[in-house]
Amino acid sequence: MKLIADLQIHSRFSRATSSSITIANLEKYARLKGINLLGTGDFTHPKWLEELKSELKEDGSGILTSKSNFKFVLQGEISNIYKQGIDDDIEIIPAHAWTPWYGIFGSMSGFDSVEECFKEYSHKIHAIETGLSSDPGMNWRLSKLDKYTLLSSSDAHSFWPWRLGREANVFDIELSYGDLLNAIRKRKGFAETIEMWPHEGKYHYTGHRACDVCLSPKESLKIKNTCPKCRRPLTIGVAQRVEQLADREEGFVPRNAVPFKNLIPLSEVIAGTTGNAVSSKQVWEEYYKLVNEFGNEFNVLLEAEENKLKKTTTGKIVENILKNRFQKIPFKPGYDGVYGVPIFDEKEEFKEEIKPKIKQSGLDEFI
Repeated sequence: MKLIADLQIHSRFSRATSSSITIANLEKYARLKGINLLGTGDFTHPKWLEELKSELKEDGSGILTSKSNFKFVLQGEISNIYKQGIDDDIEIIPAHAWTPWYGIFGSMSGFDSVEECFKEYSHKIHAIETGLSSDPGMNWRLSKLDKYTLLSSSDAHSFWPWRLGREANVFDIELSYGDLLNAIRKRKGFAETIEMWPHEGKYHYTGHRACDVCLSPKESLKIKNTCPKCRRPLTIGVAQRVEQLADREEGFVPRNAVPFKNLIPLSEVIAGTTGNAVSSKQVWEEYYKLVNEFGNEFNVLLEAEENKLKKTTTGKIVENILKNRFQKIPFKPGYDGVYGVPIFDEKEEFKEEIKPKIKQSGLDEFI
């Protein structure tokens, strides 16, 4: 059974989240995206837990089911700074592993290995979440991560499709908690991950937002990680941190790697093509037209035939959907809390553009 799962989101009771996050809205937009299974987010919060108990029922397999038969699994993001017992049925996965301040390998506050962080409990860690500013290809450069499954989740703070499912996991399993754990711990039935381009993440490159300074790892090292404008320390990006810890060359693929695809969300493709804001009425009219025709967003991005797409939307949007599918859209990279920007207009010029490289994603070679 093919299953697309976003296993790390938030409720409206977290910081900086949408007040409109409800079970009904999460389900609605997950179906639009093409997601079959969602983490609940924040299940330790008393008010959200009360709502979960009211809206969802256990189905006997450890999976929760909504009144209209959508599937959830209990999930929350917690701070692991306290020594506590760990139940064997609870899976602890270091979230957004490379985020500078809050990731296990973060440049500002992280560790250099899982063992250094979790010490006597490190054998309980089976997987890490790559986060928006890295993808599996970057993590494959560290041989010490080969034993960990690489998961990808959205960390969504709103229910909109450009946030929900922007990263996800594709499993070929029966929908039960036991099979989900097996997929995570042993990669049994783990088909692939769907990734944002890491260049679009907020911490991919090194930089200083206040001074509008964005630098590649080599550029940053040349000036000793110091802002050339204000002389303060730069926020070290994920690309530079990976370079610091890597013991393999770029492009290395481990033998047992789970493959991945990089994708820009459909709403961003439409917005970038038309020049409208991603939240605009024009973008969502076009979005719903495509989703209604092809069933869900992932079908549009990955499966829809070119001639059928052309019967539904404009030629330019079709062109960029296909460029997105085949990894041909360049980026202005993200840095120091600023999201990266896909470049859909070839006439638009930035100080630095990153052209996606032809690469192996484990099984697929993109052209």
